[in-house]
Formats: sequence, C-alpha cells, structure tokens
Amino acid sequence: MTTTTPTAARSGLPRGIWVLGFVSMLMDISSEMIHALLPVYLVTVLGASTLTVGFIEGIAEATASITKIFSGALSDWLGRRKLLAALGYGLAAFTKPLFPLAPSVGWLVAARFIDRVGKGIRGAPRDALIADIAPRGLRGASFGLRQSLDTIGAFVGPLVAIGLMWWTADNFTAVFWVAVLPAFLSFGLIAFAVSEPEPEPDPSREPAGNPLNLAAMRQLGTVYWRVVAVGVVFTLARFSEAFLILRAQNIGLNAMWVPAVLVLMNIVYALSAYPAGVLSDRINRTGLLALGLVFLACADLALALLPSLGGLALGVALWGLHMGLTQGLLSALVADAAPPSLRGTAFGYFNLFTGLALLAASVIAGALWDAYGPAGTFFAGLGFALVSLMGLLAVGNGLAAEDK
Repeated sequence: MTTTTPTAARSGLPRGIWVLGFVSMLMDISSEMIHALLPVYLVTVLGASTLTVGFIEGIAEATASITKIFSGALSDWLGRRKLLAALGYGLAAFTKPLFPLAPSVGWLVAARFIDRVGKGIRGAPRDALIADIAPRGLRGASFGLRQSLDTIGAFVGPLVAIGLMWWTADNFTAVFWVAVLPAFLSFGLIAFAVSEPEPEPDPSREPAGNPLNLAAMRQLGTVYWRVVAVGVVFTLARFSEAFLILRAQNIGLNAMWVPAVLVLMNIVYALSAYPAGVLSDRINRTGLLALGLVFLACADLALALLPSLGGLALGVALWGLHMGLTQGLLSALVADAAPPSLRGTAFGYFNLFTGLALLAASVIAGALWDAYGPAGTFFAGLGFALVSLMGLLAVGNGLAAEDK
C-alpha cells in the first residue's frame, strides 16, 4: 500500500511538478487550437481530400509513438531529461508559425510531422523527469496534477478556437497565429523555470543507449512488464474518443454541438485526475485502476443501451471519469516499477505499446461499428473492460507488492 510521509504531505508537490503541468497545459492549448480546425482548413481552404487528412493524422501519431522510445532511451544514456524535453517543446513551438504561413498541403504535412516529432521527443523524458522530481510518496499526485492540467488544455484550446473563429468571422490564419503564443510560453517555462535534480545513484544498473537492447529490456524487470501488459489491455478496452463523437452524431446531436462531447469528457477527466492521483498515494493504486475499469464498463453500457442525449451525457461523463482514474495512475506505476537509470526507456516502451494497442482497438471498434452498429462497438468495449478487470485482479498482487 502506498503511503505519503508526513513531511512530504506537509510540503506539498515540488515546484517543478507544477511548472511541468503548466508547460503541458499551455502546449496543449496551442496544439488543440490548431488541431480542432486543421481538418476543416485542409478540406475547405486548401482543397485536400478526406483521405489526405486521414493520412496526415495517421503518419503524425505513428511518428510520435515511435519517437518516444528513442528519446526516452537517449535521456537515460545522457543521464539528463530536461534537455530532451525542452528540445521537444521547442521544436513544437518553433513549428507552430508554419501553420498560418503554409501555402500548400505539403507544407502543412511537414509542419504536422515536425510538430509530432517534437511531441515524441518530449513525452518519455518529461514523464521520467516528473518521476525524478516527485517524492516517492507523492508520485500519484504528481502525475495526476500533470494529467489534469494537460487535460484542461485539451478542452480550453478548442473552446478558444471556437470563440476566435466567431470573433474573426472564420479567419483560420488569425486563429493559428494566436495559437503560437501559448506554445512559446510553454517552451519558455520548461527552458527557464524547471531545475533538473541530480540522477539517483543506481550502481546495480547500467544505462542503455539502445531502446531495443534486450539487456535493457530484462533490466526493467518483471513488475514493469506486468504494468505494460496491464496498460496494453486497458487501452484495448478504451478505443478512440472519435467513437464518442460518432455516437453523438448517430443519436442526432446537431453538428454545431458535437465538439461539446469532448469538452464534457475532458472537463470530467481534468477534475478527477488530480484527486485520483492524491488518493492513489494513500491506498493501493490497483484498486483505483479496477474502479476505473468499472466506470468504463458502465460508460460502454450507457452508450450502447441509451441512445438519447441523457444517455450520451452519462456515458461521456463516465468515460472521462474512467480516464481520470487510470491514466495518471498507470504513469505512476511505471515510475514505481522502473529502475531510476532506465525510466526514460521505460516510459518510451510503455507509450509505444499502448499507442499500438489504441490503434488496434480503434480499428476493431470501427469494424464492429460497420458490421453491427454503435451498440455492437460499445458492447464489445464492455466485454474488453470486463476481461481487463479480471486480468488486473489476476496480476494485482504483483503490482501491489511494488506499489508501496
């Protein structure tokens, strides 16, 4: 069982954790302002096909997932996290002006690609840096806070974009220029307001320069790979939030209000992630993960059986609650299980495998939707959630032994 020491509880979270949370929030505001409008901009202004939009998004997300594992391992080899995290945020910030300046689809493809490379570079080193800064008894709260602030950015960005589009009479370029500002504020914060602690001594472990090194994979340990397995199974039960939007359209929600689905989900997510992280520092993390799966199962049930506005709102809110109870906690479990000298590599592997699982889950969900309709998709999600819950209970003792 995880406990928080009295000294840690009194002192609160380190300043660096708060700063990294605001770094994530500002960059997410910037990115979501652009990403919320980019598909429409590509199709209506630049004349791109929907196939092109899908290709751009697929390449972008795959690039981010693959880059994370190499940047994580490099941060272990260097023994420094901040340099790579700042490089990733800086690359994303300096790419943002390309979006309003891009004269063609090709330029936007390049901008999106570089932006996602920046995300991939910063992801694993930033999470490892949080694990390095956070006291062991406050890791759940630390990852929960970062997740909450990041998720605030995920719904503030689209809301700001909607307001600016109304104010500027649908001037995409003006909105893209405004999005540049929070990106550079994010980069400035991590560059000048975050201090990296000295690496923890770990004489029994040798850092690995190659993320595909089998010796490094073995050094990560059995408990770590159990956490990865749990994360992958969790992700298979949680397909893309795009299907929440499709369900909203399916029940007849006006297109103007469809984005409110993700706003509601992210508000619940943001409000629950930090309290869940704090609670996980006081009780067994696996118990909260199990509760998160119960909420996911209930969300799937509501979305399958209640094809109404009230049913949609209930399902989306429960979905957000599940995210808040699980995503930060999984990161905390990775930090708990990984050796200090291999934390970057550990987060890289975790992000890679869960990213591939999300892709597989979304493909399966789409195929089921085409074959059996939305009820078939959400009933399958319910089944995956229940199987995941049984798997978590089966390996829970091993995770709980490390979660202390």
